[in-house]
Amino acid sequence: MKALVYHGPWNKSLDERPAPKLVDAGDAIVRVTRTTICGTDLHILKGDVPSCEPGRVLGHEGVGVVEQAGAAVAAFKPGDHVLISCISSCGKCEACRRGMYSHCATGGWILGNRIDGTQAEYVRIPHADTSLYRVPAGVEEEALVMLSDILPTGFECGVLNGRVQPGSTVAIVGAGPIGLAALLTAQFYSPAQIIMIDRDEHRLEVARSFGASACIDIARTEPVAEVLRLTDGAGVDCAMEAVGVPLTFELCESIIAAGGTIANIGVHGVKADLHLETLWDRNITITTRLVDTVSTPMLLKTVRAGRLDPKRLITHRFTLDHVLDAYETFGNAADSHALKVVIEVA
Repeated sequence: MKALVYHGPWNKSLDERPAPKLVDAGDAIVRVTRTTICGTDLHILKGDVPSCEPGRVLGHEGVGVVEQAGAAVAAFKPGDHVLISCISSCGKCEACRRGMYSHCATGGWILGNRIDGTQAEYVRIPHADTSLYRVPAGVEEEALVMLSDILPTGFECGVLNGRVQPGSTVAIVGAGPIGLAALLTAQFYSPAQIIMIDRDEHRLEVARSFGASACIDIARTEPVAEVLRLTDGAGVDCAMEAVGVPLTFELCESIIAAGGTIANIGVHGVKADLHLETLWDRNITITTRLVDTVSTPMLLKTVRAGRLDPKRLITHRFTLDHVLDAYETFGNAADSHALKVVIEVA
């Protein structure tokens, strides 16, 4: 089969690989029909994720059709149309019983990290009963690819961890796909303001069309002063970091209001300074999280009901044969204006 393989920092190629086989009774083999590229894949290629070793098939998002199901798989059978979760969960270990599927003792974020992933014609899914979701009738496949990772990530790590509430003020630092997913799902809770902060003018225009109440271009405006102006000097109740670099995390520290919450979403490969000298007396909460995908069933219902349109995040489409072009486009978003790219596999 064809698969996009990581060969070490900055080195990847579309290779021929053997198709995966069932390993455990709870496994399923899924024929991938559509997948996508995540910002985390770019972090892997930079060398920020040492758990992903050379030779790994990348990708942790996708939609497909079950080809084979192990003897212990009860919820799915060959021919079922399924959404692949970016998180694999056994549903039985202590972490899973606490709803922390990302810390599953035998799963978690393993696809495209510790086991071969979804940027391929076929993928093995461990714990299939609790790591796949049946595709609802009438929902477009492309839209569902966005529910593998970025929508639950923006919602759980940003909106839920950030304690967004009706009437609250929110700033999202980073208007990339994850930041925009947080913007879309934050509106479930009717905050008074959602301020988007970025240096990409095109992405800020998209954020405005998605419902942002204000957009700050840090290439033109001093962001701290502008956030304080927009919030009458108070700062925001929730600051979401959706980039994964020290500068953006430290910006969140500078704009948070007393009693507020800094919700980290971004993947950080290097240290960021924590300014306790200014935060120690301000009742600030800082949260971190790897998406658990506990919200996926709810998000599927909102998409099926037409209350959430994930296809708005898709800007480019490729076939698997052109996956290297897809990476080039996604990795140069400032020039290509890419948000999410969809890769058609079969």
